[in-house]
Amino acid sequence: MQMTTPALQPAAAATLAQWHALVTQQNLDSLPDLLHPQAVFRSPMAYKPYNGAPLVSLILNTVLKVFEDFTYHRELATADGLNVVLEFSATVSGRELKGIDMIRFDESGKIVEFEVMIRPMSGLQALGEEMGRRLAPLLAAKQVN
Repeated sequence: MQMTTPALQPAAAATLAQWHALVTQQNLDSLPDLLHPQAVFRSPMAYKPYNGAPLVSLILNTVLKVFEDFTYHRELATADGLNVVLEFSATVSGRELKGIDMIRFDESGKIVEFEVMIRPMSGLQALGEEMGRRLAPLLAAKQVN
């Protein structure tokens, strides 16, 4: 039985390449250009999703500053070419963690959903504490619940 690896649709692949470049440069200033206006972020710490491109951009910009030694390892695409799973590792406050970013694109290549899962619990807790410390004042200023 021959296995084939699904490929992303061209617009999604272009957006993903831009995402990787931004992460490598550790500068997400142009991230809003990659996000659908109604983009959704699903956090491993929060039960409710965060809605809207400005909030998704704020969260991803913050997490990029919190992560140390962030590295992507593997990339898996779905058969429809509109979803990708990216395996990563990082360190937060001395705690090593592994995780995945699950990114869904629309037909034009815009990111419509960005969901993160992280293990182990100690790494997730360190991330949650640091993200809460950094985001709480910003979210309060935006009056986001």
